[in-house]
Amino acid sequence: MKILHTADWHLGHRLHDQSQTEEQILFLNWIEGYIIQEKIDMLLISGDVFDTGSPSNQSLEMYYSFLVKLKATNCKSIIITGGNHDSPGTLNAPKHILDALSIKVVGKATENIKDEVFKIELNKEKVIVAAIPYLRDGDIRRAVAGETFDELTDKYKTALINHYKAAANHCKLINTTQAPVIGMGHLFAIGGSVSDSEQNIYVGSLGHIGAEDFPTYFDYIALGHLHRPQIVGENDKVRYSGSPNILSFSEINYEKKILVLTLEKNKISDIKDAVIPCFRNFYKLTGTIDECINKFPTIKTNSYALKPWVEIALKESSTVNTDDLKIEAEKYDFDILKIALKNQRRHKGIEELLAETKSIKELLPKEVFKLKCQEMNYELDKNPKIWDAFNEVLQSVKKQ
Repeated sequence: MKILHTADWHLGHRLHDQSQTEEQILFLNWIEGYIIQEKIDMLLISGDVFDTGSPSNQSLEMYYSFLVKLKATNCKSIIITGGNHDSPGTLNAPKHILDALSIKVVGKATENIKDEVFKIELNKEKVIVAAIPYLRDGDIRRAVAGETFDELTDKYKTALINHYKAAANHCKLINTTQAPVIGMGHLFAIGGSVSDSEQNIYVGSLGHIGAEDFPTYFDYIALGHLHRPQIVGENDKVRYSGSPNILSFSEINYEKKILVLTLEKNKISDIKDAVIPCFRNFYKLTGTIDECINKFPTIKTNSYALKPWVEIALKESSTVNTDDLKIEAEKYDFDILKIALKNQRRHKGIEELLAETKSIKELLPKEVFKLKCQEMNYELDKNPKIWDAFNEVLQSVKKQ
C-alpha cells in the first residue's frame, strides 16, 4: 500500500492581494498525475485545505473536482482533516456524501474519539488512521470561571495530549491484526521551523507540544500547519509535509514536497519525499534602485509560463523615490508585488503603518498590538502573560 501525505493547500490564498489560483490548479493537476503514475492507494490531507473559513465558489469547485477525479485513479481511500484556517462546518457539510466515495472527513474534534479513527484495507494491507483535526480550545477543554492564564495553558496542553492518547488507545483497541497505525494532526510541534505565511496556533507555550508528547503507538504522524517540509525533534516518524505552493517570499529558498509511505507486511517499509515543481518563479531583490534595476534582465519565467512575482528590499533612505524603478519594471514581463526599505527603522507607529498600507489585509493583529504597546511605552517583553492573553483572545475571535 502506498500512502501520500500532504497538507496546507490553502486553496484561495492571495499573496499581497494577488490570486494564486493558477499555481493551485497546476498543483492539483500535478498531484493527480503523480497519484496515477506512482499508483498511490491512499491520500492524507492534514488540514488547511482552504485559506479561509468562507472559501469562494472557485476554491470549492477546485476541491470537489479534484476529489471526483481521483475516483478514476488507483487512489481508493482519502482522509481529510480540518486545519485552523478551515471552517469545520464547510468541510463537514458533505461528509456523508463523500463517505460514499470512500472519502473520510473530520472537520473538527468529535464527541466520540472512535469517529476520528478509521481502519482501511487495500491491496491485502491494513492500516489504521487516527484522523485528528486542528483541536480548538473550546472543543477539547472545559473552561472554568476564574482560572488563571497559567491554568488555562496547562489544561489546554493536557487536553491536547490526552486527545492524542485517547485516539491511540482506540487504535490499539481495534487493531487486532497488528496493522501499522498513522496519526494525523494540525498544530505547531516544538522544534518546527516556521515561515512568514504561518500563524502559530498560539504564541508562547499554549498549544505547543513536542515530538515526545505524541503517543509512541503511532508508527507515523502526518502533520500539517508548518509550511516547510521537515522532521520534528529528529524523530523520523513525526513529519510535516509542508505546503505545496509558495505562500510567502520567505518560502522561496527551499523545495516544496509531498511525502509517500510504503506499507508492506504490516509495517511501514519506506518513507520518501517527492519534490513538487515550482509552478511560478519568485524573486526577492535586495540593493539600491540601480542595483535592482540591473537585475531585472535576469528575471525569467519557467516552463509553466506564469508571470514571475518579485519582492524588492531597497537599501535606500526613507525618502527615496521609487518611480524610476517602477517605470523600468514596465519593460519586463513580471509583476512587483512589494517594495520595502530594508534599512528603515524597525518599528513604525500605527498611523505611519496605516498610511503606507495598501490593504487592511496587510496588517496583522499581532503587529498592531505590539506597536500600540510601544506607543504606550508598555514593556511587553517583560510581561509575557499579557502577550499570551492577547493571543488567546485573538484565537477566540477567529473562531467566531
